[in-house]
Amino acid sequence: MQGKDTKKSTFNQLFKSVFHFSSSFKNKEVDKYVKKFTALKFILLMSFAQLKQLRSLREISSNLEHEQLSQSIGLDSISFSQISRKQKAELMETVQSLFGEVIQQAGIKQGFHRVRQKLGRLYLIDSTIISLCLTQYRWAKFRKTKSGIKLHIRLRFLDNDVLPDTAIMTNAQKADRRQMDDLIAEDSDAFYVFDRAYVDYEKFDHYCRENIRFASRLKSNALVETIAEYPVSPNSQIIRDCKVLLGKPGLTQMENLLRLIETKDSEDKPIVIVTNDFTLASEEIGEIYRYRWQIELFFKWIKQHLHIKHFYGIGQQAVELQLLIALITYCLLILIKQQTGYQGSLLEVKDAY
Repeated sequence: MQGKDTKKSTFNQLFKSVFHFSSSFKNKEVDKYVKKFTALKFILLMSFAQLKQLRSLREISSNLEHEQLSQSIGLDSISFSQISRKQKAELMETVQSLFGEVIQQAGIKQGFHRVRQKLGRLYLIDSTIISLCLTQYRWAKFRKTKSGIKLHIRLRFLDNDVLPDTAIMTNAQKADRRQMDDLIAEDSDAFYVFDRAYVDYEKFDHYCRENIRFASRLKSNALVETIAEYPVSPNSQIIRDCKVLLGKPGLTQMENLLRLIETKDSEDKPIVIVTNDFTLASEEIGEIYRYRWQIELFFKWIKQHLHIKHFYGIGQQAVELQLLIALITYCLLILIKQQTGYQGSLLEVKDAY
């Protein structure tokens, strides 16, 4: 890829970007007594493998025969068995630290979308299940004939892009709403958008008390008591705008009032949204919720282009490391796009690698 003001290849820029964050590896025991295959080189090699969608550890090892890759990483050769052992080393804390540094830097360079002036930081929250073979991944069993893990993501909505901000990996059986405490911070300058899998009336009451703004799709079987109706323009996509109480009186009913907005999604199908924001116009709330589709596109992108449907190891740590390195790689591609001023798609950046 040719950037706006650079002739450097995406290949070299990716590795240069990772080495820029090498401070994550200083003063850590992870590379104690390691001279050749350090944690940083392991991350670089696995990032390369995911971008190239290599199929096995043997194929990863054989790719070091290419001079450009070998020079960029600073690794002449490594056997597939050494890569396998590295997947079992205590690397998780180090990789998580790198992930934090990369997303912080990408966020600083990108700035916020124009909606930030009204909303503050806009976050999209959702999860996706990645299916695994039951016979190989018994530690992740969640159905009679299937294993799987669930990747819970908080994305920061940015200008033309989304950026992973927080990632949690659990067994696929874990309910989405159980992860809300880790995905939603007590921040009055943030606005959170999530789907009906995260509906929790106790949490909603807590968010109202702490001034944590949110918008969520409502479940079809929710008990709704209408307190007041607001006028709706006949030319608007908004079908209904009202003040409500959710839950069964005396049992699950919320203490705080919410706003219920019925509108249409991107496919012109009716959806019901609840929010604790009574200041924005109903059309704005509807538009904000439509941003949630970006997280679906994000999951589709990383599954198709970063090789996270096939794993190089069968242990739990090997799988979680591969997912985390995939997210780091995605963020680095965003950084490269920023640094070069490239106006094309992220896929074009990736394919030029």
